[in-house]
Amino acid sequence: MSSPVPTRLVIAVDGTSGSGKSSTCRGVAERLGLRYLDTGAMFRAMTWWLLERGVDVHDAAEVARRAGDPEILSGTDPRGPSITVDGHDVSGPIREEQVTEAVSPVSAVPAVRSRLLDLQRRVIGDGGIVVEGRDIASVVWPQAEVKVFLSADPDARARRRAAEQGGVDVAATEASLLQRDRIDSGRATAPLTMAEGAVHIDTTDFTLDEVISQVVALAEAVEAPR
Repeated sequence: MSSPVPTRLVIAVDGTSGSGKSSTCRGVAERLGLRYLDTGAMFRAMTWWLLERGVDVHDAAEVARRAGDPEILSGTDPRGPSITVDGHDVSGPIREEQVTEAVSPVSAVPAVRSRLLDLQRRVIGDGGIVVEGRDIASVVWPQAEVKVFLSADPDARARRRAAEQGGVDVAATEASLLQRDRIDSGRATAPLTMAEGAVHIDTTDFTLDEVISQVVALAEAVEAPR
């Protein structure tokens, strides 16, 4: 049984695509009785909305102009995280291939990141949450009590992602993941990076439960404010 953790604890988990962030964060949140926020889903929701309206995602000026229009709401139940756009559940559509292929250029637009940064900070609020993304510990919530950076070998990441997507081609999946890494690491605004003070966990040779246990141990080591 887990030891009590501070009720306002914020666990910030960053890392590369396919490194196990979502499964790890949901598992940690469930085990510790915390809320959960998938910031990547928010970027996907924005991308889905733009695509539905025929916006060219490579037209940064137009993406920026429309970034404030959709109403995006994220549920925080780790057992069944939800996300809606203008009142419509888009949990399924945002995982489709067309959104996956378009999310990187949308995520690189400063106006999009600024809009979603505000939404993310509102959800985090007084804490008690596990937050996953690519710039949580470095930009969104640098004061997080627990900072973790997850990574894994490209081949392992590709196999995991291919399995999630129903057995698609592993080599093509790996190439797509590496391209996403280059875009995320090279963008001018909030690039993917391991924040100062973050604990690096390479998930390649660990089971999901082992990774969850490592993050839970970090949380249990945090003392509540006196």
